[in-house]
Amino acid sequence: MDAADLSTMPSEAARRSAITRPKRSPDLMRRRIRIAIGFFSLAYLALVGRLVMFGMAPPTSGTSYDASAGLGTGRPDLVDRNGEILATDIKMSSLYGEPRNIYDPDEAAEAIHGVLPDLDVDTLRRKLTGNAGFVWLKRELTPLQQNKIHALGIPGIGFLTENKRFYPGGSTASHLVGIVNVDNQGIAGIEKYVDDHWLRDLHAAGFAKGEDLEPVKLSIDLRVQHILRDELQQGIDRYHAKAASGVILNAHTGEVMAMASLPDFDPNNPYNATQPDRLNRVSAGAFELGSVFKSFTFAMGFDSGKVTMNDTFDASHPLRFGKFAIHDFHAKNRVLTTPEVFIYSSNVGSARMALRLGPEGQRAYLQRFGLLSKPQTELPEVAAPIVPRRWADITTATIAFGHGIAVTPLQVAVADAALVNGGKLIPPTFMPRTQEEADKLAVQVVKPETSDKLRYLFALNVEPGKGGSGSRAAVPGYNVGGKTGTAEKVEHGHYSATKRLNSFLAAFPIDDPQFVVLVVIDEPQAEKQGMGATAGLNAAPMVGAVIRRAAAILGVKPRTKMPDGAILVSN
Repeated sequence: MDAADLSTMPSEAARRSAITRPKRSPDLMRRRIRIAIGFFSLAYLALVGRLVMFGMAPPTSGTSYDASAGLGTGRPDLVDRNGEILATDIKMSSLYGEPRNIYDPDEAAEAIHGVLPDLDVDTLRRKLTGNAGFVWLKRELTPLQQNKIHALGIPGIGFLTENKRFYPGGSTASHLVGIVNVDNQGIAGIEKYVDDHWLRDLHAAGFAKGEDLEPVKLSIDLRVQHILRDELQQGIDRYHAKAASGVILNAHTGEVMAMASLPDFDPNNPYNATQPDRLNRVSAGAFELGSVFKSFTFAMGFDSGKVTMNDTFDASHPLRFGKFAIHDFHAKNRVLTTPEVFIYSSNVGSARMALRLGPEGQRAYLQRFGLLSKPQTELPEVAAPIVPRRWADITTATIAFGHGIAVTPLQVAVADAALVNGGKLIPPTFMPRTQEEADKLAVQVVKPETSDKLRYLFALNVEPGKGGSGSRAAVPGYNVGGKTGTAEKVEHGHYSATKRLNSFLAAFPIDDPQFVVLVVIDEPQAEKQGMGATAGLNAAPMVGAVIRRAAAILGVKPRTKMPDGAILVSN
């Protein structure tokens, strides 16, 4: 190619400029943008939808739980008649897990076990594995435990604030107040009564968070409750007894001022609350209470007109029914007057007295006193009496002195209150009750003059120097009256000669009874070598000690009897 040809060829730049590029359509660009936006929008909506599904779907395995439930089980405070707190709610943190959000269950389980070594690591691993939405790991953490687990920073591990029940008095009123379970639901005592009657329904309706609930006031006086429990414990220690129980009752309103049963338990740590020896012996245990039952026999006799104060009863020899014989514990081996039968606690005399009424008459009176049916009160733990199937003459004779029928101490206290308050049977209550409310519930079970005669016998039995079995219950200034009961316990179908259930029932001041006190002590031993172990030597002085300490708190003023018969009342 020559130079002329080269000079006519286009340059490189001219060739590039000669290449024409197609122009892009504006519509095409817009379509591409719309497609991109649509794609990202769909992806976003899918992500949001998936999150919503996770949030709304119930757990597919494991334990389900409403996270707000821990906050919805608030309970009202329980307070005594003076406003002293018996039970209240405190806030506690509990540990939970969300297994579907746990990345490494093995690592999480090992880490939590390092803080909470009481938890089994294999159990933790199983709980944290799977697709469950909620599982409890541990309830009621201490603040230190919570802080340590929080510092681990494990995703899917969290805390819920729950209400935990706290009992400031510990064991002081445990049987009466009761306990709750781990979900703060009442399962015994007044705690259960509150749930059964209204609190459970409020919780089910989504109400009752706790802080807006009015306190529930009980009839007991915490100071008197402490005294009663303390004296029962001292009695167990002094007489090496197996157990002891007691109740203090307002004779005119039926209010329970104090009630205790030992051994008891700490409701803050009720690990042993269900053991058989922790039974509430006052209301949930039925016992043959022995000679305290004689007060009912005398009431029947007086009220029916078949016994008078001037009658006599032959106690010179045992009373026989075929091959069975009824003996006196401290036999006088002579004819006894009506008051002597009472103060010497004669089984033979009491049996002869009951036989004057016969089986039907005795049974009718016991039914009238409420001793043949289950007591009705707020406390859930209440036992029904154990009564004989067949009511023959020998049954009437043995029931006359408290054998052959088993009742709760609470029943006996309530029935005996009727014998000293003018003859009115008033159902017991653990809630405050006015005199007007009590009068509407009262049932006249014996004549007022029968009540007068019983008060006379009760006073005679305790008055020092009269030879009564209850003289050790006397408290200067408080005019105590009462009746002892020394019952042989049944063992292997037979009455034991060495194991006894002793009791003393008292009212004070006996000329105008305000309160009834009953103490029962199980298998007491002699305080000193050579001494006996009858109720007059242990249950009676225990009641005296309770009255001596509690009377002033209960508002009973001491009295002094002058030689001319006048009574001075201290202010």
